[in-house]
Amino acid sequence: MKYYNNILETIGNTPLVKLNKTVETNALVLAKVETFNPGHSIKDRMALKMIEDAEFDGRLQPGGIIIEGTSGNTGMGLALAAIQKGYKCIFVMADKQSKEKMDILRAVGAKVVVCPTDVPPESEESYYSVAKRLTKETPNSWYVNQYDNPSNAKAHYESTGPEIWEQTEGKITHLVVGVGTGGTISGTAKYLKEQNPNVKIWGIDTYGSVFKKYHETGEFDKNEIYNYITEGIGEDILPENVDFDMIDLFEKVTDKDGAIMARRLSREEGIMVGYSAGSAIAGLNQLKDKLTKDDVVVVIFHDHGTRYVGKLFNDDWMKELKFM
Repeated sequence: MKYYNNILETIGNTPLVKLNKTVETNALVLAKVETFNPGHSIKDRMALKMIEDAEFDGRLQPGGIIIEGTSGNTGMGLALAAIQKGYKCIFVMADKQSKEKMDILRAVGAKVVVCPTDVPPESEESYYSVAKRLTKETPNSWYVNQYDNPSNAKAHYESTGPEIWEQTEGKITHLVVGVGTGGTISGTAKYLKEQNPNVKIWGIDTYGSVFKKYHETGEFDKNEIYNYITEGIGEDILPENVDFDMIDLFEKVTDKDGAIMARRLSREEGIMVGYSAGSAIAGLNQLKDKLTKDDVVVVIFHDHGTRYVGKLFNDDWMKELKFM
């Protein structure tokens, strides 16, 4: 008989799927569809890795409480591992995140604390600060800190990168990734560039985030920071997991273009994915003049569209924002 001992053993080995109708280039564009992970996102990979590493060095003790600030997907990965390993979870989220994400985390047994989006990261009300405060106040707790935790990028160096290299038989020329914590793009890029230094790494950013300007000028410009709707990519801080030396360029995508493309992927490719995937393909199309028919492009599709049914897959929400 062939079976898995628990749900965590099903993480990884996600498929590459050719995109046919939504891309505006003759290059071969392959989506790495991470929705096939048990938590329906790529974050399952690094969530398990961060927990295992914390168990190994004693930061996470038996019966402990896992605390993290999350946009939802990392929380889901942590919660699945916690269920199997006997931990409890408290997740802190910004109020711009979809209700579906909050409900899903509660459904898997986590406590969810919601904080305002429209505050600076150093504010006591920000979800960064609240997560740190809860850790100090909660006995036998561990603050994950996915933004600066090196196990985040390491998970992708050990799994995502090798999978893509093997699946493309080493023919990949470009990797396109929406950048949030930076773990996915940095860890995957490190592995791919070790195999072939000529592989181009393109990071997708959003307006209201600091990544693109910082990468191009070295300046952290607070004037770049403002509220945006896109979920899962962009930041108003510089996470330690973003290895800017590994990234060849950043491309910004508007909230509207990312949302519209996510809907197109569902209707035209039959792949229902989230906001970051829509932004990634929109960004790829903006960069189409940099590609040739001989290129092999892999785009990371981070999470599933069911987490956005009340937002970008809701016509009323789209019309309210004048996206439709």
